[in-house]
Amino acid sequence: MVDIVVSPEEARARVIARADYVSCPTAFIDCKKPGSHLKQNYSMIGPGVTTSTEQVVNIREPHGFNIGAAAMPHGITNNLHIHFTAEVFMVFGGSYTFRWGDHGQDGEFTGNDGDILSIPTWIFRGFVNVGVDDAMVFTTLGGDDTGGLIWHPSIIAEAADYGLYLTKDNILVDTATGVQRPAHDQLIEPISQAEIAKLRHYSVDEMRQRVVTAGERNWSANALLDSCLPGHASELAPVIGFGISQDRDHAAPITNPHGFSHEWLRLAPGQSVSRFRIHEKQVLLAHTGAFTVTFNAPGHEVAVPLEAWGMVSVPAGAWRSIRNDSDSVAEVLLITAGDSRKIPEWPEETVTAARAMGRAVDRSGMVAPAHLLPNYLIGQQSLASTKEAS
Repeated sequence: MVDIVVSPEEARARVIARADYVSCPTAFIDCKKPGSHLKQNYSMIGPGVTTSTEQVVNIREPHGFNIGAAAMPHGITNNLHIHFTAEVFMVFGGSYTFRWGDHGQDGEFTGNDGDILSIPTWIFRGFVNVGVDDAMVFTTLGGDDTGGLIWHPSIIAEAADYGLYLTKDNILVDTATGVQRPAHDQLIEPISQAEIAKLRHYSVDEMRQRVVTAGERNWSANALLDSCLPGHASELAPVIGFGISQDRDHAAPITNPHGFSHEWLRLAPGQSVSRFRIHEKQVLLAHTGAFTVTFNAPGHEVAVPLEAWGMVSVPAGAWRSIRNDSDSVAEVLLITAGDSRKIPEWPEETVTAARAMGRAVDRSGMVAPAHLLPNYLIGQQSLASTKEAS
């Protein structure tokens, strides 16, 4: 793999602290609907599905996915809509009730702090804050271009009463600002009831299989090569797809293709994941605690802080290490591009130290007993070369 050196300037630009989030109150066509008018939309990685030209996007660089968030006071609703690509909800603080179906009648699930829910494409979904005012729902959306949304016909009709219209180019027009109402042939056509009737229905039991609550995480203390080393005890809990876990018995509960993977990383105070790199872009979204993320190999190290509810974007191929600087166990969500397995590459010193502890990595990239793996280092190099060549 070609060495990628992240400059201090680029490293700082890849940190999005919670204070850097910029909300847009007019991101969507339901922004003036009573009961929805206090929504705040955020776009941190990519524009997501916003329809506002005023939406601030922290990092526009394509990652293979988008990350955004919604914040709203208690009782405020995000109305029914359809996504074309994957939409995953991560509840940070408080409680949100998610509903799905033509009128939200097919079922509901209330997610609490740390819960993750993946709602299938091509069904209506909406959600309401049933908890505290300062909670937030982060979202990961599949693809660099999500294609926008299909709003429920009732929402489009009601929006017109407030002078809001959505064009076929997915741009929200607010006539209250003095902009002329677009011609009828320029407006998006609402989905018909005949087409709505063709949409799949998901039962509560089916949707529950697409939820991983905080209490349902399957933690492994043997998920990374270096976790046996002093100061590097870590735990991983997969949620969606194939992430970086090297535990061959580890499997994510949600397996259908999303275009990205989700897995939790947990570190005790002072513990760290030592330096590694992967071929895919990755975003670290801190749930609790405070971390230091260090880019690059020794001699070129650049360290940046990662606080709770903030995120760091790591380029493909860049070395990174992750240390918990807080006084308690801290969690960070790893969001990594691609549906295929991600295989961490470790520096020689980590490989050697792990082997001295009886641990190595087999030819499939999984942790295994070192004494059962002859010519291990050759295997490691061949594996990395094969991945790069592909």
